[in-house]
Amino acid sequence: MIKILKKYFKPPYYFLIGKKQGTNAIARFVPTEKEFLGKKLHIHDIASFNLCNEELFQLEMYKFKASRPNPCIIDCGANLGMSIIYFKQLYPNASIIAFEADEHIFGFLEKNVESFGYNDVELINKAVWNCDDTLSFIVEGGAGGRIEEETSKGKYKKVVCTSLKKYLKGRKVDFLKIDIEGAEFEVIKDCEDELKNIDYLFIEYHSMPDREQNLHKILKIVQKAGFSYHIKEAYTAKYPFIERNLNFGMDLQLNVFCYKTK
Repeated sequence: MIKILKKYFKPPYYFLIGKKQGTNAIARFVPTEKEFLGKKLHIHDIASFNLCNEELFQLEMYKFKASRPNPCIIDCGANLGMSIIYFKQLYPNASIIAFEADEHIFGFLEKNVESFGYNDVELINKAVWNCDDTLSFIVEGGAGGRIEEETSKGKYKKVVCTSLKKYLKGRKVDFLKIDIEGAEFEVIKDCEDELKNIDYLFIEYHSMPDREQNLHKILKIVQKAGFSYHIKEAYTAKYPFIERNLNFGMDLQLNVFCYKTK
């Protein structure tokens, strides 16, 4: 979900909650609250809220047409819950399973689901992976935390991981969202046999300069499962032949929209 947007990520990293800068400005990673769609929204990072608000509620990038009034939605990387709120606005009777790995952010997610009065949303404080395990997780504080082997740089903690495959097996899923900051290939590969039960699939693809790129492998898997795809940029370099600036360790992010054509 992390993306460089000049209006959000410009020094001194203050963001507007109200119309005028000053007393209404707040720094990143400072917890705050605001009214959103008539409910109290608990925010852990104002930049993450601003980005989600633009992508989901202004651009409606997750908008889809379900074949039933009570679609099943699985949300991998739910963050503070803006995607859940959007899905429930779109389909009030939707049943949602949502995963969020970061324990701190998960607390805000729980508060927001309670604030909006959603009873048919299952929240799981685990990272989706290709097996059940406990792995190292680098903490970004906004929307960019991810599973990663520990190095001397960054703040790390241990997170419990779960196989997504067991949540897909034997279940018709109307919409599967995978925004898990670099773990998407391992998860998609493990779930390959279950993708046939999904109508719509969203994947945010993340490229790391020190790892082999695997977008072509992901696309091959989703094609085999009967999907066509549409790709939009999330974060790309202006001059890729000259330099590829890193965005929290990533040199490329793409939004991949997968939909059944037959």
